[in-house]
Amino acid sequence: MTLPTALGSIGILPGHQPITAIIAAGEVLVTLDGKVSRLAIDRGFVRVVADKVSVVTEAAIDEAKIDLKAVETAEARAREAVEAARGQKDVDPAETEKMEQILRFAAVQRLVKGRSSPGMSE
Repeated sequence: MTLPTALGSIGILPGHQPITAIIAAGEVLVTLDGKVSRLAIDRGFVRVVADKVSVVTEAAIDEAKIDLKAVETAEARAREAVEAARGQKDVDPAETEKMEQILRFAAVQRLVKGRSSPGMSE
């Protein structure tokens, strides 16, 4: 398994030392029985104890399930909401953060889908 952390990408193999780390938004590569799966994840935490890896994140999706049209739609709505909220005093900061999280995760999904699909122009 390879995943992005706040300090850079780390690889986790069987027998890895116990760790707890902050996960950055990005791509996770999971290798199981010789097959590599790609996931887009948002920020969160990872904990490794013995041969068990636990990931807690705000959002995650397998690259095969990423629908770029849906990503574009969500991204456009979130961008409009963030732009409309700028400069307004009565906007809930939590709502603005949620829209920024949608934008961040949309960018990660585009990155993961683009890497797994050669020739994609998105």
